[in-house]
Amino acid sequence: MQSYFFNLSVPYLKCEDLYRGGNHSVVLESDQGINVQIPAINLRPFITSQGIKGRFRLIIDDRKKVKSFEKIS
Repeated sequence: MQSYFFNLSVPYLKCEDLYRGGNHSVVLESDQGINVQIPAINLRPFITSQGIKGRFRLIIDDRKKVKSFEKIS
C-alpha cells in the first residue's frame, strides 16, 4: 500500500462541479509532487459551506484502488 498527503483549499464554488456529475475524477498533487487521480466522490464528504479545506491522507492498495481518503487536520 502507498500513502499520499495533500493540503487542500478549494472554494465552495469550485466544489459545485463535484455534485453536477461533470467531474468523475479529480487530479491532486501530493506533498511529494506526485499527481494522483481519484474518483470525485471521495471528496464529497468533506465539502462544507466554505469549500474543502484541510490536510488529507490517501491510501491506495497494490492495484492502485483507493483504500481510504481521510481528513487528518
